[in-house]
Amino acid sequence: MPGLRNTRKTREMAAPPQVRFQNTLVSMSSPSDSKGPNTRLVAAGRHPDRQHGFVNTPVYRGSTVLHANADDLLHHRIKFSYGRRNSPTIEALTDAITELEGAAGSVVVPSGLNAVTTALLSVLKSGDHLLMVDTVYQPSRHFCDTVLRRYGVEVNYYAPGIGAAISDLMRPNTRAVFTESPGSLTFDMQDIPAIANAAHAQGALVLTDNTWATPVYFKPLDFGADISLNAGTKYISGHSDILLGTIAANAAAWPALSDMHGALGLTVGPDDIYLALRGLRTMALRLERHYASGVAVARWLESRPEVARVLHPALESDPGHALWKRDFSGASGLFGVELKPVSQDRLIAFLDAISLFGMGYSWGGYESLVVVASTKDRVTPYAAEGPLLRLHIGLEDVEDLIANLESGFAALG
Repeated sequence: MPGLRNTRKTREMAAPPQVRFQNTLVSMSSPSDSKGPNTRLVAAGRHPDRQHGFVNTPVYRGSTVLHANADDLLHHRIKFSYGRRNSPTIEALTDAITELEGAAGSVVVPSGLNAVTTALLSVLKSGDHLLMVDTVYQPSRHFCDTVLRRYGVEVNYYAPGIGAAISDLMRPNTRAVFTESPGSLTFDMQDIPAIANAAHAQGALVLTDNTWATPVYFKPLDFGADISLNAGTKYISGHSDILLGTIAANAAAWPALSDMHGALGLTVGPDDIYLALRGLRTMALRLERHYASGVAVARWLESRPEVARVLHPALESDPGHALWKRDFSGASGLFGVELKPVSQDRLIAFLDAISLFGMGYSWGGYESLVVVASTKDRVTPYAAEGPLLRLHIGLEDVEDLIANLESGFAALG
């Protein structure tokens, strides 16, 4: 089974909280640099001492928080002042994300797309210039091409493999560089440290959509990014039952992010946050299975005569493999498959035959999925030989998934 331990060091964590049960002192182990990902995910953001010893932080529902007296009201002496701003339930998740990302602070938002839009709004203003990677998630591209342009932000798309040469595209008003590694649909890897060095040299901030790897397998802030985004809808949840986004920022980007999050009035329902916390505790274990199963299925697909290429950075044949191996400690279950030319009727027969692969959007849940991908919106076109599919390998047995794909290829003809 592929290893899970991150090789990069993160900042020192706070001293372990202590919980007192009657006369017995129990020390909860807090995440630290020496702990593995499972230990970190179990301990991060948990404070049983504040919850009468209960393991999980309860669901706090409510808007109004009462002050103990008038003096506290007039001098704002209260930790939680309003349900939208914070609660013990929200704090449990944001504390965990902050620790896992090695960040100065973090916020939760209603969706992964909202994580992208809120982060961009926190660093951009009218007249600024944004460099956006051309392989970005399509709804993020739509936001750039509509909302940002309407409010006077210049947006240019760049090829994902540009590396340090991104400095050639920067202008005096370039405020931010957005990265996504690997990129959506074609899974191109980016040299985040090289891009970050070039961007910082010219006063720009770097944002990274890290949903594919999660903080278990890659920590963008350790590699020079200023803001790390995740669609918690995916692997943090792990069960395809909530919509949620997380944004973590370093000390340079945190004040503006926190202010923008509050100004937009963003909040997430406590039940969704509770489910995200529950998913977070088992994320490393699930990712280990997604990683191993995904690579196994990808290698098998490479051997098929019907397949033109498999787009998975953990494969030695992938152009981005060296960057993945250098910076990442694992891979998730999402990758691309380019088939050789085939008629639409035969493609439909293939898709209908692979019954273990649901045909639906999103990914990161326990179930395997497939969709037909399109790269037509890109400035730098992707030359596909045949249909491009995006597969998410779930938690089913690999042997069953491969047998199901064999049935699909038989139907393909």
